[in-house]
Amino acid sequence: MSSPTTPPIRKCRSGPSSSLTTADLPGDRIVNATPNGAILSAAGIHKRFGALVVLDDIDFAMGPEEAVGIVGPNGAGKTTLLSVLSGAYPPSAGTIAFKGDDVTVLPATQRCRLGLVRTHQVPKPFGGMTAFENVFVAASHGAGLGRDEAYEEALGSLKFCGMLGVANRRAETLGLLDRKRLELARALAAKPTLLLLDEIGGGLTDSEAGELVETIRELRRRRIGIVWIEHIVHILLQVAERLICMDAGKIIADGDPQAVMADPQVISAYLGGGPK
Repeated sequence: MSSPTTPPIRKCRSGPSSSLTTADLPGDRIVNATPNGAILSAAGIHKRFGALVVLDDIDFAMGPEEAVGIVGPNGAGKTTLLSVLSGAYPPSAGTIAFKGDDVTVLPATQRCRLGLVRTHQVPKPFGGMTAFENVFVAASHGAGLGRDEAYEEALGSLKFCGMLGVANRRAETLGLLDRKRLELARALAAKPTLLLLDEIGGGLTDSEAGELVETIRELRRRRIGIVWIEHIVHILLQVAERLICMDAGKIIADGDPQAVMADPQVISAYLGGGPK
């Protein structure tokens, strides 16, 4: 029987590099920005589903390596915004640029290859596959890596997320925290320059969410930009250097996290009339 730290896909090459350490992972990402300093920008974004307006004239831009948090009440349009930015949904109107290129009509797979990678609120691992195989697929198809390089990237992403001990377990048998870690490891294996996180702390205890915060902080030290939607505001504020609040499909506040949380409009829309 294989050791949990020796994934069976090891047969694709002689084995992992003996020099592989968490300090090397994830690998260097190429970061290109537009002349105005934005790596990701959206202008005049609208999204309608029939007569329902979910995003209403959204303008958004962020610089390389920035950590942006997004908060707002249920139904504010936060997840839809991530879906439009990542390419899962096309905008009804408006334009999106990434690394200086117009990506408005590019599908999610092509945006992923460019380094714009998204996680989901509910982890969606491939059933019947091990944790290692899930991450290997993300490296080979998400990042477009060859077999050997995908092996190294998958192993490194699992190690970075503290998952080597469960690498050979089937994904559907993992607990919620490990499924969240797996979701993050799969995203990292796709070699992002910008990571879109959708409520990665959802459903976790405070201590479990705290463990993920430490991993995300380490991503920041590795110069990966982050856009993070989260309802657990106190963990979000440990990472975000800029905070956006949405309500009814619009951005109602954008700036310093503490200033945004103290904004009367935010308190009314998001906090239900008083701070928590």
